[in-house]
Formats: sequence, C-alpha cells, structure tokens
Amino acid sequence: MAGAASLALRPLLDPPRRAARVIAVFPSALYVEMRGGPEPRVLAVVASDAHRLPNSVVVAATRREQPFRSVREGADAWVGDGRVEAGPLHVRVRRWWDPAPVLGTMRPAALGHGVRTLEAAFAAAGMTGGGLSGHPDPDVLAACCAAGDLAGAVEAAERIVGLGPGLTPSGDDILCGLLVSLRLVGGAVRHCRTGVWLADWLGAAVTADAGTRTTALAATLLHCAAAGGAGAEVAAVLRCVAGHEPPGAAVRRLLAVGHTSGTDLAHGVLAGCRAALALVVLPHAPRVTA
Repeated sequence: MAGAASLALRPLLDPPRRAARVIAVFPSALYVEMRGGPEPRVLAVVASDAHRLPNSVVVAATRREQPFRSVREGADAWVGDGRVEAGPLHVRVRRWWDPAPVLGTMRPAALGHGVRTLEAAFAAAGMTGGGLSGHPDPDVLAACCAAGDLAGAVEAAERIVGLGPGLTPSGDDILCGLLVSLRLVGGAVRHCRTGVWLADWLGAAVTADAGTRTTALAATLLHCAAAGGAGAEVAAVLRCVAGHEPPGAAVRRLLAVGHTSGTDLAHGVLAGCRAALALVVLPHAPRVTA
C-alpha cells in the first residue's frame, strides 16, 4: 500500500528498519511505537479520510475500506527503509508532506483581525469547555503566556501534562495547540520573535520528561508541536488566522476531532494566538520570574 509520510518521521523511516510494536488499532488509524531511540517514538498510520496527526503516514485507502482490519494491538512491527510493516499490512512511503503550515508574514493589525475572526468562529460553532472544563490551570497558562511570564507558564503547563484520560490526554492536547500556534503565529508577525522565544522554552520544559508523565503518543505529539508540527485540522485553522481561508469549515473540522481532543486543541490554539497578539504590543520584555 502506498503512503504519504510527515517529514517529522524521516528519522524513523529513512534508516534501516527497526523493531516496533503496535500499541493501538482503530478503524481509521493504527499507532506503532519504536523500541527505544529519540522522539518521535510513535508513528501513526491513518486512512486518507482520518484525522491527520503531525506524525502520520497517510495511506491510499478510506476508513470504509478497513485498511487496518487485519492488524492486532500488541503485534510486532517494523519501521525503516521507507516502509512500515505491521502484520500483513505493508506501507511503502511514496511521498512526503510538511506538518508545519506556511503562514507567510503578518502585521499586528492583521493578526488582531485574525484572532477576532477565530474567536467569533469558535463561538458560532458552539465550542465547549473541553476535557479540562472548570480546571484553573489552562486559564492560568494562557494568562502567563500572554504576559510573557515564562516561569508562571512553565509551572501551569507542568501541572496539566498527562492530565485527562485517553491516548492523548486533554492537558496535552491543550499544550500541543498552544505550542504550535505560539511558534508559527508568533514567528509570522513582523518584528516580534517573543512568541517563538516563549514556545522554545515552554516546549523544552514540557517535553523534557513527557515520556514518563503521559502516554507515548501524547509525548510524541508534544515534541512535534514544540517543533512547529501541526495536524491537518490545526494547520487549517492557523491558515484562517493568517487570512488565507475562511474559518467556518476549518473550525468545524477541528472541533469534530475525537471526543474532546478537537475542542482541547482549539482552546490551546486560541490561547497561543491571543498570546502572540498580546506579546506584539507588550510594553516590556518577557519576564523570567523565580
């Protein structure tokens, strides 16, 4: 079967093949974890109409065709030499795609308009509080990022790493949305690198021991987000903020991801975009408090 792989997976797919293990199988995707080695350690093989994570190999089959029906959780797998093998499933990478969307250059006024447009689109789509609704730390994290308070942001972020159930806990989804939007949107604004600076340090803090604090998949996604890697639905929303497309359909697709993952990602994206805008007009340098 032919596949299109994220550039984030080159460290796994280019070298000679290595042993791996299937850690989860769903109708739309399967997840393979490498045995040792640096991040990314988890690779997703997804159907062409599934949620495309930044660590995905997208195969030329829809979920209706059930491309993963013969693969079992816990089965041995092999990754490398441009291939993914899991039981009878053999995927050969034929092309590559970039998980970091190109946003171009934005002026602060354009970013302000993009953030307001995104806020209105999320409200119109009926966005809820997500998996951590009522928990104080996501709001604390957003406020600290907007103030350029690195120490406060790190403390709040570390309290929500791994918080919540599932393969990608809600706290990690929020952090992924925040990190990738801070890096990409902050880096797109003229004459302001504070968002990127904050993403660098915050990303380093939350990924330092993510492998022991959250699921293997969530740890890999945090590493991808810290490097600017976004899933397809998040990338589309960020392009809306940059003014490249209207937000309605992109927002609905993002909010439809998973049980709460889409909503949690959306909260993180919105917090990152708001912080990038606040940091453009911040009258003082970012604070690194004790």
